[in-house]
Amino acid sequence: MKENEKDFFRIILSVIIPPIGVFLQVGLGLQFWINIILTLFGYIPGLIHAIWVITKE
Repeated sequence: MKENEKDFFRIILSVIIPPIGVFLQVGLGLQFWINIILTLFGYIPGLIHAIWVITKE
């Protein structure tokens, strides 16, 4: 799979559950835990953060 295809797959998973996409991108790092907290505050902040993490890497 090409990297663009992997990113597309991660973004689709992030739309369903944002922390899953972040986990697949960075593992159990700081960004994952930040995304868990943002998702608990609301779906939209978690989604925005997840897409940002996936596209910046």
